[in-house]
Amino acid sequence: MAFCKNFLWGGALAANQCEGGYNEGGRGLSNCDVLPYGKNRYDIIKGKVARLNPIPEEYYPAQKAIDFYHHYKEDIALFGEMGFKTLRISIAWSRIFPNGDDLEPNEEGLLFYENIFKECRKYNIEPLVTITHYDIPMNLVTKYGGWKNRQLIDFYKKLVKVLFKRYIGMVKYWLTFNEINIMVSACFMAAGLIFDEDENQYKSIYDAVHHVLVASAWAVKIGHEIDSENQIGCMLNAGLFYPATCNPLDVQAAQEENRKHYMFTDVQVRGEYPQYMKMDFERNHYTIPFCDNDEDILKENVVDYVSFSYYSTRVAKANSEGQFDSNLLKSAPNPYLKMEPWGRFIDPLGLRITMNEIYDRYQKPLFVAENGLGATDEPDENGYVEDDYRIEYLRDHIKVLKDAVEIDGLPVLGYTCWGPIDLVSVATGQMSKRYGFIYVDLDDEGQGTLKRTKKKSFEWYKKVIATNGKSLEY
Repeated sequence: MAFCKNFLWGGALAANQCEGGYNEGGRGLSNCDVLPYGKNRYDIIKGKVARLNPIPEEYYPAQKAIDFYHHYKEDIALFGEMGFKTLRISIAWSRIFPNGDDLEPNEEGLLFYENIFKECRKYNIEPLVTITHYDIPMNLVTKYGGWKNRQLIDFYKKLVKVLFKRYIGMVKYWLTFNEINIMVSACFMAAGLIFDEDENQYKSIYDAVHHVLVASAWAVKIGHEIDSENQIGCMLNAGLFYPATCNPLDVQAAQEENRKHYMFTDVQVRGEYPQYMKMDFERNHYTIPFCDNDEDILKENVVDYVSFSYYSTRVAKANSEGQFDSNLLKSAPNPYLKMEPWGRFIDPLGLRITMNEIYDRYQKPLFVAENGLGATDEPDENGYVEDDYRIEYLRDHIKVLKDAVEIDGLPVLGYTCWGPIDLVSVATGQMSKRYGFIYVDLDDEGQGTLKRTKKKSFEWYKKVIATNGKSLEY
């Protein structure tokens, strides 16, 4: 069983990493606009240091990014030339509701995304839309405290109602929240949380988690009511934790790490909190802030499919801290795998193992929503990059994706590699951590012409799509 004929090949972008135009078109200030490039970035991402407004001496990469706001027609034309079947993008919440709590949506923002979807349709590209991708209006942070405030559920419900109604017939595939499990470690970036010194951070984080999970279920309910054709999924930062050894303590440590992340999709797919998480809450003297009909909303509005990002597996070792930073998560060493420059292990087989683990757990269709290699590309004088290393990485992962479909029989809807054009790294704020098939002339300090140039991988991925994954060599 090969890839189905309507398999959704494509690429994935996020507004906060590519869009720019932060003060244009009526858009309000977002949390991504105050994440600086440099030494303070991680502490601000995690909510340890407050940054409520940009300060002049710092550079904020998301404010300009690669200026997709003005270049989207050019960029989508390039994706169309590659033969994309789908393009994953995200909505900048503050472009629709500049303050998050506005009475009426911003028409200019709504029209911007409508034009993007129309441009996609021109090239027969199916939009896949993430409603919230590390994006929250700063007014909802400063005035309400971010997602630890239950009022954000109603603001999010208002957002999704507007989106589902406006884009009916234009968008079929939706994701509620990007990498929902990362909100525990990247609290400000993913949930708009900033902590006071004496604050009970455990309570604040899991209050926010509950509100996001309830909001996600409301999005499923509202989306299905407005258009029964809508397919609404969740999105997990995936990649198994392997035990460091067969010592039962290491195996248990890996199980505990994996459960921390599956907790989110357990609720979104099964409709209730798992028992192991309830026990953890009890040990931490935490009570889930159930209100109104939260339990019914969660139970009756589970997602249609499970999407996930996969870059790497990780390793858990009992009674030790991970030393390698793997996409905002820590890992112990893995002597069997090579490592890319930013601390992720390169593990193609781990993709298949992870996919089987997720499907065994949920029996829902899968979607590989992110997979890619960040590298320091060196363009020639014409901007051309001979990125065989990227082709090799993607080829090896698509091979095991094919095995997951053909040998394991997994139902997989699509594959959107991250990111098809160079963009700002969400973790480091760098441009030099490049993923794309298309080179963008921009450096880590925001200097450059923004010229787009095809890399060697551009033609390779074009052939992969044209042959529906049959031709992977280069």
